Amino acid sequence: TSFYPMYIATLNVAGDIPGVEVANMTRPFTGCLHDYQLTTEDMTGLSKADIFVVNGAGMEAFLDKVVKQVSGLKIVEASDGIELMESEKGEGNPHVWVSPTLYIRQVNNIAEGLAKCDPKRADEYRRRGRAYIEKVEALRVRMNEGLRDVKTREIVTFHEAFPYFAKEFGLTIAAVVEREPGSEPSARELAETIELVRRSGIKALFAEPQYPAKCAEAIAAETGARIFTLDPGVTGPMMPEAYLRMMEINLRVLQQALQ
Repeated sequence: TSFYPMYIATLNVAGDIPGVEVANMTRPFTGCLHDYQLTTEDMTGLSKADIFVVNGAGMEAFLDKVVKQVSGLKIVEASDGIELMESEKGEGNPHVWVSPTLYIRQVNNIAEGLAKCDPKRADEYRRRGRAYIEKVEALRVRMNEGLRDVKTREIVTFHEAFPYFAKEFGLTIAAVVEREPGSEPSARELAETIELVRRSGIKALFAEPQYPAKCAEAIAAETGARIFTLDPGVTGPMMPEAYLRMMEINLRVLQQALQ
């Protein structure tokens, strides 16, 4: 798998099936693959793999290189057929897994993709995929119920990871301060965001555990808004329940922040 959320999804679909090994190409603390450069170790690992499960939708910018250099490697794109929202750059936003509804579609795509690539285990991939989808669907219902009556629905985030999540739960992203991880907003952009937060009365800023909260702290100091942590699920423990647990924590954080 290409990176953490694809690993967790695929682990649930194929993890315990005899004769199948699920391995993640990147380290679990890598985060999104926006500017990721393939290493020699990555290429060696891919040359030994039968199937490469990727998010697609432009997340793995190196995918063309892999296809050219690793002959015979079968590619499963989890975002296949999913309509993308547009990012600030005018490109498709690849962070679809942050929406439980779209994550369910990704899990189904992975199960069907593995079944097609490995027909003798097809029934097992599909069975395990359905079982995991039932858990994510139950989570989706709990989150919708838990966020139905929050008092405010405007949030400020620091990475373009949450548009699908916001759409799923009826939230409005009033501003995205750092559109790419590690990028710094200009003084003007920061001033505009501070003014927006003051004018709108937004009380919650959502930083991410993977990236520094420097800008969030500057905005909070000027406006009195509180900083909360919302996790897009790009790093974490390498266990099947990780996505479910991460989203349950996000639910509790949002309930506290938006009340």
